[in-house]
Amino acid sequence: MILAGLAACTSGFNADVTRFETQLPAPTGESFAVVAEDPALAGGLEFSQYADLVEAQMARLGYVQAASPEAASLLVRFDYGVDNGRERVRSTGFRDPFYDPWYGYGRRYYRSRFYGRPWGYGFYDPWFGGGDVRSFTVYTSGIDMKIDRASNGERLFEGKAQALSTSNRLQYLVPNLVEAMFTDFPGNSGETVRISVRPEDENTVRRID
Repeated sequence: MILAGLAACTSGFNADVTRFETQLPAPTGESFAVVAEDPALAGGLEFSQYADLVEAQMARLGYVQAASPEAASLLVRFDYGVDNGRERVRSTGFRDPFYDPWYGYGRRYYRSRFYGRPWGYGFYDPWFGGGDVRSFTVYTSGIDMKIDRASNGERLFEGKAQALSTSNRLQYLVPNLVEAMFTDFPGNSGETVRISVRPEDENTVRRID
């Protein structure tokens, strides 16, 4: 069971963002379209809702949204998911010495196609330190974004943002992960940064590394 003490804790979770780029073109003269990396998501209302968030971020950077993918000079391929969670058991007031928050990352996300090795930093988040927590479920969520040149398929950008939380609500997770992805975009190629992602009742996303 998830005890009330954990439910009352308002600390957020951390998103780890890794981005790679070659020579992402300047916005001038470039148009884009957001498309589903997973064909099963294409055309869905839920995907469209999250695609709107990516479109807004691209537009904020100065890129112009194309009328259709066929008319775009850049294709932004987007995917998202959350796993089925795993139960963690803790003693009151003590950190679990065997707890690895990234254990199991690399399993396929529910309804998604994320793969990879654990990014295991072994960090300890404050909301895992509640005094009366005995048992709770931890979910691993993530988004995957790629930008290709439409004319020849050249890969210009790849990025992943992933996080742990006690929430599996994609409506909460995906918007925050998108915002984390675009924090200091496009970032330094090959660098992993940690972004503090807001709890569900707050409105702050910031870089903390």
